[in-house]
Amino acid sequence: MALNATRTVACCALLGAALGALAGNVSPAAATAPQALTTAAVTSGGTSSLAGFDGVVEAVRQTAVAAQVPGAVVALEVKAGDAVKAGQVLLRLDARAAEQTAAAGAAQVQAARATLDAATKDFERQKQLFRENYISQAALDRAEAQYKATQAEAQSQLAAAGAARTQSGFYVVKAPYDGIVSDVAVVLGDMAMPGRLLLTVYDPRSLRVSVAVPQTVAARLTPGQPLQVELPGAAAGRVTPVKTQLLPTVDPATHTLELRLDLPANLSGATPGMFARAWLPVGGSADTRLYVPARAVVRRAELTAVYVIGGEGRALLRQVRLGRVEGDTVEVLAGVSAGDRVALDPQAASRLN
Repeated sequence: MALNATRTVACCALLGAALGALAGNVSPAAATAPQALTTAAVTSGGTSSLAGFDGVVEAVRQTAVAAQVPGAVVALEVKAGDAVKAGQVLLRLDARAAEQTAAAGAAQVQAARATLDAATKDFERQKQLFRENYISQAALDRAEAQYKATQAEAQSQLAAAGAARTQSGFYVVKAPYDGIVSDVAVVLGDMAMPGRLLLTVYDPRSLRVSVAVPQTVAARLTPGQPLQVELPGAAAGRVTPVKTQLLPTVDPATHTLELRLDLPANLSGATPGMFARAWLPVGGSADTRLYVPARAVVRRAELTAVYVIGGEGRALLRQVRLGRVEGDTVEVLAGVSAGDRVALDPQAASRLN
């Protein structure tokens, strides 16, 4: 019995040693180690002759049509997106009270004219009596004064009636020029007040791109340089501005100047508010172009970024600003440096964080 017990203890010890050895060969880190990420280095090219700057399309002529008189909106003749002609009715306000005032003014004008006709005839008779020495000079002067007062009263009534007619015209809102309705800020039944925005109209034949340009780039711009504007999503793609204007005022917060680039007339697909990119020559810059593989770029709503591999092997999401696409690579204007390594599989990199 003692011999069998000794053998059992020995077998258990040998089994425990074997299990311990197996456990020692598999570390917890190795059991949970993630699959290695495939990365690529940020490459650099030659010196950059063009740089892209984000901008926005604006209407050179855009009008916020507001009410001049109070009144309820009783008719909407247009909707957002409609093309309108100069003088076309856009909406109507309740003008019943104004129309009654204009009618009263017209009646007062008729009464004043009748009174003026009677005063004119009476004054003519008084002059005839004066010539025949039937009345004195004082009586004639009184008759003349009465005639002039009646004449002035008639002119006053005529002017008041004209003002009432003009006032009634304010209740019909018309298009100031040929254009497109971009926004309608009221609905039927809304109460319009003087100065309240009703509609917004813009001229689609006259558009421009507004770009904030850093001082260093603005200093390199010279008249006559070839500039290009890129309109993503528009049929024209890249176009050459017909006119450029660099405003002299510098924004103290961003230290940028506003560059306005007038687009060709009747440019298809361009509307105010669109994103645009201006490609400006920056000759003499020592900066080099940086490129990353296009599949390394992450786009989440308005965020454009790449996963950069840090010193400890961690994948860090870093926002970038992109330039032109060249083959399977894309130019990076800001956000990374030459030599940085980026993850080629953004989904796998996101799971490591």
